[in-house]
Amino acid sequence: MVKQSDSEQKLASILVAVLDLEDIKAEDIDPVAPLFGADQPGSLGLDSIDALEISLAIAKSYNVQLKADDGNNKSTFESLRSLSDYVLAQG
Repeated sequence: MVKQSDSEQKLASILVAVLDLEDIKAEDIDPVAPLFGADQPGSLGLDSIDALEISLAIAKSYNVQLKADDGNNKSTFESLRSLSDYVLAQG
């Protein structure tokens, strides 16, 4: 597993808390593994409802808005790393 940066670790903690990921510790989330798609190896298996919850948590924690109609959402939500990079770039 690739090591998480400090910003990725903070965001991973938010994801675990907001999504009630009871069986997953923040530090165990691989920053380059896919967040969505249960059929993807290493994926958290998240879905569109989870994406909405993540967006709300990011808006609250970082004051960064993720818009549903943004054409870059697929790449933004690809992994913990891509999501963290997006938040850092916006903040």
